[in-house]
Amino acid sequence: MFTNWGLAVATLTLSVAGAGLAPLAAAAPSDGVQSQIALKVERDGKLTVSERVTVPAGKSANRTAPLRLTAGPDTERVYTVTQAKVTGNGNASVDDQNLTVHLGAGESTVSYVVDGAVADQGTHEDVRWQVASGWDVTIDRLTVSVVTPAEPQSITCLAGEPDSTTACGLSQIGEGGVPTAEHDTLTPGQRVDFAIGLPNGTVPVNERVVQTNALASAFALTTETGIGLVVLIVLLLAGLGLLWYARGRDAKALAGDVGPVQVLGKDADGHVAFASPDGVLPGQVGTVIDEHVDVVDVTATVIDLAVRNYLWIDEVPSGEGVIDWRIVRRNPADDALTAYEKAVYQSLLGDADQVQLSQLRGKGVNLAAVSSALYSDVVAKDWFTRRPDTERSRWWWGGVTVAALGIVLTVILALTIGHALLGLAVIIAGAALAAGSRSMPARTRRGSALLHQVRGLLTYLTTVSPTDIPDGDREMVFSRSLPYAVVLGQTDRWLTTFRGLDPDADGTPGLYWFGEAEQSRDLDRFASRFPAFLSSLDGVLAQGGHLRSLKP
Repeated sequence: MFTNWGLAVATLTLSVAGAGLAPLAAAAPSDGVQSQIALKVERDGKLTVSERVTVPAGKSANRTAPLRLTAGPDTERVYTVTQAKVTGNGNASVDDQNLTVHLGAGESTVSYVVDGAVADQGTHEDVRWQVASGWDVTIDRLTVSVVTPAEPQSITCLAGEPDSTTACGLSQIGEGGVPTAEHDTLTPGQRVDFAIGLPNGTVPVNERVVQTNALASAFALTTETGIGLVVLIVLLLAGLGLLWYARGRDAKALAGDVGPVQVLGKDADGHVAFASPDGVLPGQVGTVIDEHVDVVDVTATVIDLAVRNYLWIDEVPSGEGVIDWRIVRRNPADDALTAYEKAVYQSLLGDADQVQLSQLRGKGVNLAAVSSALYSDVVAKDWFTRRPDTERSRWWWGGVTVAALGIVLTVILALTIGHALLGLAVIIAGAALAAGSRSMPARTRRGSALLHQVRGLLTYLTTVSPTDIPDGDREMVFSRSLPYAVVLGQTDRWLTTFRGLDPDADGTPGLYWFGEAEQSRDLDRFASRFPAFLSSLDGVLAQGGHLRSLKP
């Protein structure tokens, strides 16, 4: 079967003629376009074409002759046309893609030479050329004849739409071994494909077939790529299952009802005191909750160090009001502090006895050691199996590496054996791994249990009332709970709830860790000034750029 090659574009008007070829018998008179085509297979394998076309008065005719025709799913058959000319009323031009011919009214002859028409079919040589295609007018009658060096073995002529297999009106090998074909009424957009079979070795084979759309075929869905994609999906689902299992304890802790968490109890002296669940410190609370060391975790730690008598916080007034804050060393950092608390202590004060926030803002605070120590601390407390920052980083870099390898694999596959979809799948897997790295740190069972207890602590901070605590114990409970209110975002509620308490009720004048005596006695004033201190401290700590700031 003669296949359709039609792809490109060029305008060509055909007529028959001669240059050594005997013309066909004149066609019956007609008012439409008449085309007679004479072909000659030269001994060097080239195809000489002489076309005579008659265009009625007052009309013109144009045809596109494609020089690159579809030969298969990913291949094109390439023809080369030379010596194109028009005798009569018209002109012709050729480029790598098309032969273009424009004809006016009357009779004109178009001649050219085609290279690339002869193909080896094993049992015979096949000479093929699309003798008509892309007309912008209807051809009433088209005839074809061919002269060959040897007696032809077969003839094929197809007419109609580019993909049709409809035979021409007539095709035969006549007396003397001359193949001829005829077809009536070829409308614009239709084509005529013509081929003859010659004995092997008659002329040199000159067919040229090139790969086309190789990139698209490289990314085609094949059996191999389909299997690879299924395997990838299974692996991704397995990874999601493992992640769900690892995070399932946390989900259950967050979704379940919060049972009673004992926060208030009595100390050895019989006073009501605050005790955090599992001994968790304020900075540890924030890290366990969101798996990150954030600025607020360090801010809450500074408040906690003051409440525990390691630091003292004071306002630095000026003529226009409070414009600065001072942090004073009260007791040295001893072994009762964790490594990350000592790092906070050292980062703020260094070797100085006191420092003002304006001074820290000028030189910056390096919190890299604090972050590293706090991540190590939550692992040492058995709340995480591995450091959350290291776990995130490892999976992120792993995902980036997989994606980079996927890019390299995609390029190699696209340029070699195909199946490049497998490379794209690896890229997607790497990107998913990198994007999911933030969810990779998994708490231990103890960490998940603490997460549940922290919810109970939050409930305590949002429901407790000063009347639940004896007058003499309120100031201490207020102070010891305040760092946890800071890290859990309950500062405003906590200050509002306790701003009316009497700080002298415990027998000591004012807050022991904040401000001068007169200032610390006024809890209402403290409640209005303390948020400004937190905001200033957050800004100083965030300036170093080592930690996330959760403020918008």
